[in-house]
Amino acid sequence: MIPHRALSFQHRAAAEQLRAAVDSGGTAVLGQVLTGTGGVGKTQLAADYARTAWEAGGVDVLVWISAGTRQAIVAGYAQAGVEVLAADPGDPEQAAKMVLAWLEPKSGREPCRWLVVLDDVADPADLRGLWPPASHGRTLVTTRRRDAALTGQGRRRVDVGLFTPEEATAYLTAALAAHGRHEWADQINALAADLGYLPLALAQAAAYLIDTARTCADYRALLADRARTLDVLLPEPGALPDDQTATVAATWSLSIERADQLRPPGLARPMLQLAAMLDPNGIPGPVLTGEPALAYLAAHRTPGDSGREPVPATADDAAGALQALHRLSLIDHTPDTPHQAVRVHALIQRATRDALTPGRHDQLARTAADTLTATWPAIERDTDLAQTLRANTDALTRTAEDALYQPHAHPVLYRTGRSLGESGQATAARNHSHHLTAQTHRRLGPDHPDTLTARSQLARWRGIAGDAAGAATATAALLTDRLRVQGPDHPDTLATRHELAYWRGIAGDAAGAATAFAALLTDHVRVLGPDHPHTLTARHELARWRGTAGDAAGAATAFAALLTDRLRVQGPDHPHTLTARHNLASWQGIAGDAAGAATATAALLTDRLRVQGPDHPDTLTTRSQLARWRGTAGDAAGAATAFAALLTDHVRVLGPDHPDTLTARSQLARWRGIAGDAAGAATAFAALLTDRERVLGPDHPHTLTARHELARWRGIAGDAAGAATAFADLLTDHVRVLGPDHPDTLATRHELAYWRGTAGDAAGAAAFAALLTDRERVLGPDHPHTLATRHTLAYWRGTAGDAAGAATAFADLLTDRLRVLGPDHPRTLATRHNLAYWRDRAEGGGASVG
Repeated sequence: MIPHRALSFQHRAAAEQLRAAVDSGGTAVLGQVLTGTGGVGKTQLAADYARTAWEAGGVDVLVWISAGTRQAIVAGYAQAGVEVLAADPGDPEQAAKMVLAWLEPKSGREPCRWLVVLDDVADPADLRGLWPPASHGRTLVTTRRRDAALTGQGRRRVDVGLFTPEEATAYLTAALAAHGRHEWADQINALAADLGYLPLALAQAAAYLIDTARTCADYRALLADRARTLDVLLPEPGALPDDQTATVAATWSLSIERADQLRPPGLARPMLQLAAMLDPNGIPGPVLTGEPALAYLAAHRTPGDSGREPVPATADDAAGALQALHRLSLIDHTPDTPHQAVRVHALIQRATRDALTPGRHDQLARTAADTLTATWPAIERDTDLAQTLRANTDALTRTAEDALYQPHAHPVLYRTGRSLGESGQATAARNHSHHLTAQTHRRLGPDHPDTLTARSQLARWRGIAGDAAGAATATAALLTDRLRVQGPDHPDTLATRHELAYWRGIAGDAAGAATAFAALLTDHVRVLGPDHPHTLTARHELARWRGTAGDAAGAATAFAALLTDRLRVQGPDHPHTLTARHNLASWQGIAGDAAGAATATAALLTDRLRVQGPDHPDTLTTRSQLARWRGTAGDAAGAATAFAALLTDHVRVLGPDHPDTLTARSQLARWRGIAGDAAGAATAFAALLTDRERVLGPDHPHTLTARHELARWRGIAGDAAGAATAFADLLTDHVRVLGPDHPDTLATRHELAYWRGTAGDAAGAAAFAALLTDRERVLGPDHPHTLATRHTLAYWRGTAGDAAGAATAFADLLTDRLRVLGPDHPRTLATRHNLAYWRDRAEGGGASVG
C-alpha cells in the first residue's frame, strides 16, 4: 500500500528530478535509488512519484514493498504474486520468484508497464537476487545507504537533501495554518533554521506546537536549552503525525547500529559521538583522525570488553569509521575537502549527545578539545583552516562549555583567542578574551592561574585593538595580583612585568619602558640565568625601547651583542636569532646606515626563505623591511615596486583586511609619494583610511596614522591649507584618544605647525617653539624628534626673515647632532647644509636651501 500523503506535503525539486531522470546519453533511467539520511522525506517523495504515475495511467502494475529486511522484501514480492498471479501464499520464496520472472517481458506478449518501489532498504545485500529486471519497467528504491552495490546496471543514485529554507517555511506555515495557527514569519523562518530544515523534524515540531499550544518562540527557547533532551520536545509516540513510527530522536538509531557493524566494527558509534561535539557545517579530517581521536576510538570501541586492553585504532580505522557513517547517510564524508571533510546534521548531533551519560559527555567534550588543539598549527599559514578550527571550537563551547572548565580551562579556549588576533581580528580576540576572563573568574575563582592567564590575554588584545593605555592599566592591576598570588620570581609574574613595560612603551613612554626592562633584565639574570630564552628576550626589548627613546646607535650596539649570544645559545636558524638579525639591521638603518641595513636585510631574507618559507609572516615582514631600507637608501621607485609585489602576497596569504595587509598598502602609498606621485599617494591613503575605519574603527592608532598620512600627502600635493585643517582635526582626536604627551600627538602638532606655516600663517609656524618645550620635557633633549623640532624651528626663523638667528640655531643643532648621531648621519649632513645656507643668507648671499 502506498503511504498516505503527508499533511501539508511540499512539492520539491527532487520530485521533478525523479520524473525527468535520464542518463548522460539521453536514455530514460528505469532504476533510481533515493538516498539520504533518516527524516529527509525519501518515502514521501517515492509515494508522490508512485501515486502520480498510477493516477496518470503511466503504469499497469504498481508494487510497493516495505524493504527493511530481506524477509520483508520476499514477503512483499510474494504478496504481489498472490494478488496478480494467484501464487501460493504458503511458499513466499517461490511466489517472489514468480513475480520477478513475470516482470521480464515475454515475446508475443504486450509489454507490461510496471513500477516496483522498494522502500527503506536497510542493507544492499538484502536485494541480492531480488532486484527487478534492469532493462524493463521502472524501479524506485529508498534507502539511507550509499553503497556502490545500489547503483550501476541502469540504476542511478538521487541524493535527497533537506528542505530549502523556502520549502521549510512554506511547510511550517501550511501545517500550522491547517489547525488555525498563525505565527510571525520571522519566527517560523528562525524555527525552520533551528531545526536544520529537516522535514521529519519540522513535521514533529509542528505537531508538538499544535498539541501543546506553544508558540514558535517558546519552542525555540526550549530547543536552545541544552539541559533538555530532544525527545521531550517532540510528540508522544502515539501522537506522531502522518503515520510516522519513530521520533526524530530515535529515527537514526538503527542506522547507527548498522554502521557500527561495518568494517572496522565497533568504531562508527564513537566516531559519531566525537563528531557530534563539533561544527555540523564542517570538521577538518585531521581533527577526527589525530592521536586524541584515535585514543578515544580505541577506548570506546563497541561492543567493548572491560576485561581486555583496548585494541589501538589507526588512522585507517578512523577513516573507515567515517566512511561507514557516510554509507549510512549519518554524515557526509568528503575527504577531497579536507578543511570541511565531515558534515553532520545538527539534530543527529543532538540525538547522539542526548544518548551519552553526563560523565561520558564531559569526557568526550575534552577529547574533542584535545583533538582541536592537536590539529591547530603553531603558525596559521592556512587562514581557511584556522577559521574552520575556530568554528569548531565555538560549536564545542556552545555544546559543552561547562566541561571545558573542569578541572581547569582547556587550552583550546586560549588558542581560539590567539587565532582570532593573529588573523587580524583584534577586537574579536579582545571580546573572546573578555568572555574567557569572566568565565574563569566565575568558575575557577579570581586567583586561579587560568583566570590570571585569561586576564593577561585580555590586556594584550585590548592593547592590540588600539587601547595601549588601557592595556597598561589592566596589566598593572594583574601584576599586583600575580605578586600576591605567585610571588615576585614566578615566571608568570616576570612575564607580566614584561607585558607591562611593553604596553607602557606602546602607550608613549619609551624611556619608562626602557627603564622597566632594565630592571626586569636584572631579575631575569638572577632567577633564570643569563642564557635563558626569557632573559635574552628581555635584552631584546631593552635594546628596542632604548632605540625608540632616541638612542638608535645604542640599540644597534645592543642588538649586535644580543645576536652573538643568540647564535651561541640558540643557533643561526632559530626564529629568535633571525629576529635579532632583523632588529640589528633595522636599528643600523635608523642610526643612519640605510644602505647597510638593506644589505643585511637582503641576507636575512635569503635565510628566512630557506628556514621559514616564502609565506611565513616573518618572511613577509623581512621583505617589507628590505623594501623600506632600499627606498631610504635612495631607490624610492624600487621600494614602491617591491611593496606592490608584497601587497599581492599579503592579500593572498592573510586576506585583504588583515592589519599587515593594510600596513603594506600604507607603505606602498608612501613610497609612491616619495617616488614623485604625491597626488596618487593622497588618493591611496584616502582609500586606505576608509578600510581602516571599517576594519579597525575610527579611534584605532593605525586609523589615526592613516589620517596623518592622508593630510601630509595632500599638503605635499599642493593643498597646504587643507593639510593644516586636516591636522587640526586630527590633533583634537589624538589628544582625546592618546593624550597630549603621546609621541603621535606631538608629531601631529609638528605637522600642523609646519603646514600652517607653509600656508602662510607665521603664527602657526611659531607653534614650533611651544612644541619644542613639550618634546624636551616628554622625550628628552637628545631624542631625534626633539632635534627635528629644533631643525624646523630654525628653518622657520630664517624664513620669517631672521637669517642670523637661523644660522645660530643650526650651529647649536649641529653640535648636538654630531654628538648624538655622529658626523655621517644623513640628518647631521642636512644640518650642515642648512647651516651653510643660512650663514650665506645672513651675509647677503643667495644660496638655495635643500
